[in-house]
Amino acid sequence: MIQLTVSADAAGQRLDKLVRKALRDVPLSHVYKMFRTRKVRVNGARGKADQLVAEGDVVVIRGDEERLLARPEPTAPGGAPRVTFGVLHEDADLLAVDKPAGLAAHPGTGIEGATLVEMARGYLRTPDDLPPTEFKPSPAHRLDRDTSGVVLVAKHRKAMVRLTETFTSGEGVHKTYLALVKGKMPREAGTIDLPLSEHEQTSRSKAMRGVNFQEALTRWKVVSAAKELSLLAVTIETGRTHQIRRHLEAVGHPVAGDRRYGDFAFNRTARTRWGLRRMGLHAWRLEVPHPLTGAPLRLEAPFPAELAEVLSRANLKLPASPTGAHAPAARRDGPHRER
Repeated sequence: MIQLTVSADAAGQRLDKLVRKALRDVPLSHVYKMFRTRKVRVNGARGKADQLVAEGDVVVIRGDEERLLARPEPTAPGGAPRVTFGVLHEDADLLAVDKPAGLAAHPGTGIEGATLVEMARGYLRTPDDLPPTEFKPSPAHRLDRDTSGVVLVAKHRKAMVRLTETFTSGEGVHKTYLALVKGKMPREAGTIDLPLSEHEQTSRSKAMRGVNFQEALTRWKVVSAAKELSLLAVTIETGRTHQIRRHLEAVGHPVAGDRRYGDFAFNRTARTRWGLRRMGLHAWRLEVPHPLTGAPLRLEAPFPAELAEVLSRANLKLPASPTGAHAPAARRDGPHRER
């Protein structure tokens, strides 16, 4: 028999989600069979999969503990990974970091080395033996691996839930990116209103109902321009996968260094002439309501040093900070906190 007492951080979630985390090595079909056969109980009563648990609830899972209980996650070899992000803001609820280009947010197929989630947990000294039902600090929104800039990491479940709701609704969220693109734009500012196909639509879904197009709106403004290369400030009013990269490619001005949607011949030229060795996209500014207080949180990730060098070689100007001064180059290594 397994007995769990719901903590304040674990409270508010569905019972089946809590049980699935506790029994993460058990097939889902067996987990739900346990609900049907009344082997999951809450405070002595039969547990229902969709009921919400509260702090102090006692959850009992009947069965062989050795066979059912999840194994703890192994500690990464060599301890916590070296932190390579810069810290932009930190409070009791969230950590805002400046993610460098090339750092993946999460482990996955084809991902080698440490990831942002592992670095953040190491920086925050999250215990390796934390029970699987307890929340571990995690990024609250997505940023492509090859894109640098602002990422918010939720420290606890309540912050994650609120941030997820906020990013999903878009209310009070303002994102500005800096994009280094091929060529000179036809005017000083513009809007790209072009529906994009659903990025993760399955082949079966396409066969049954055709390609699913989603509304997508991107606004851009020229920061600095030359004949062959331009720096744009880009804001998005929808959050489609790879939206900026796909939209700029569609209008003939792909992001420089983009190995998926870019102009490959131009990318080679940019590397040779200006030393561009990464994708020229940076999540520069983010404004979002604080997940607990609701107060506006305004963050800015300094323009990366390696992109600033490219601008200098291409005779383009650096973006200005809100005070009118040029933004400093980004730090490559985030500090470890003294405790």
